[in-house]
Amino acid sequence: MSRWIKHIAFVLMFTLALGACNRMGLAYRNLDVIIPWTLSDYLDMNGEQKSWLNERLKEHLSWHCTTQMPGYLDWLDRLQTMIATNQVTDDALKARTAEAEKAIAETAREITPSAIELLQGLDDNQVAEMNEAFAKDQRKRQERYVKPPLDQQIKKRGERMVKRLNEWLGPLGPSQQQRVMAWSNALGDQNTEWIANRVHWQKQFSAAVAQRQAPQFPQRIETLLVNRESLWTPAYRQAFANTEAQARALFVDLMAQSTPQQRERLLTKIEGVKKDFSDLKCLKSG
Repeated sequence: MSRWIKHIAFVLMFTLALGACNRMGLAYRNLDVIIPWTLSDYLDMNGEQKSWLNERLKEHLSWHCTTQMPGYLDWLDRLQTMIATNQVTDDALKARTAEAEKAIAETAREITPSAIELLQGLDDNQVAEMNEAFAKDQRKRQERYVKPPLDQQIKKRGERMVKRLNEWLGPLGPSQQQRVMAWSNALGDQNTEWIANRVHWQKQFSAAVAQRQAPQFPQRIETLLVNRESLWTPAYRQAFANTEAQARALFVDLMAQSTPQQRERLLTKIEGVKKDFSDLKCLKSG
């Protein structure tokens, strides 16, 4: 089960720069609030709630596998074709991103009724526990991503990206490593806007849950889960547009600089993910 979820997250995060900060990553980075069953990581569920969650989990995973997974396989085919034919362009990446956004929205929309029902059933102690978990999350991310001096943030961001790329492409050459550092420099103080927007969203989520018996609660949660971008801060909206453009440019340039061995490794890795998806029992029985 966990391996499946991991692969789903991978597919939706892979479009730009192999997991760079992008729409898919931003959506699936917060699985705790997008997929309701993982809220159990944030609060203690009673026996009845756990049983209910397990049943809903089975239903959602069955829906996801039978209705969404075939589209993921097609999406991976298009990604492979782009790489194999040396057609990794800004326009092509925009197209793959739009397709992934649609997949995310469909999944978020599908699980929203479960999220609403789950949240409406929480007691005050559970809500307080969730809010404290949000506060802890905020402190942890501030400490890791915002508190260090900007030059350190840029350096660490570049190192994280190099590590990801090494896994999927193999060791980067000197020019590729320089390109990654240029990408990290171009993002500048992006961490500050990202964390501020995350806090902004969590505050709105908490405020909505505090009024979970109100008539407008279902619509409010649907907006928070399905139309998250409509709630972004103006500063983050601007920062994110830059982040997305920089990620596309990075991937285009890295592919242009890539060796045949690197492209072959990348294609093989994607093929492995496709095989894992294809081997799922729900697809074989469909």
